[in-house]
Amino acid sequence: MRKRVAIFAFCTTILFVSISPSQAQQDQSDARARKMLTKVVPIYPSLAQRMCIAGSVKIEVLVAPNGSAKSTQILGGHPVLAQAGVEAIRYCKWETATHETKEIVIFNFHPN
Repeated sequence: MRKRVAIFAFCTTILFVSISPSQAQQDQSDARARKMLTKVVPIYPSLAQRMCIAGSVKIEVLVAPNGSAKSTQILGGHPVLAQAGVEAIRYCKWETATHETKEIVIFNFHPN
């Protein structure tokens, strides 16, 4: 079990390190495009707790002009954790705008 967690952590680290600087800068600028007014903390799944799964989840959110999440796309992270992140995003709110925008949200999950 710990071997799986170690392998997952290693692969996740490689994934985040391998992102090119230009893409990382683009993600940061997109994240600053609209201010998040309400950020909901996702519930840590009990299955993830039992399996000692930890890590980050990166989700791209299409935000409607009224500030609500219209759709999501999981960009990285463990599937069990990612689903919890997507559920939390349904309740997040961004400032209003004249058009739809794509925002990047990262949730960090750590067992207690």
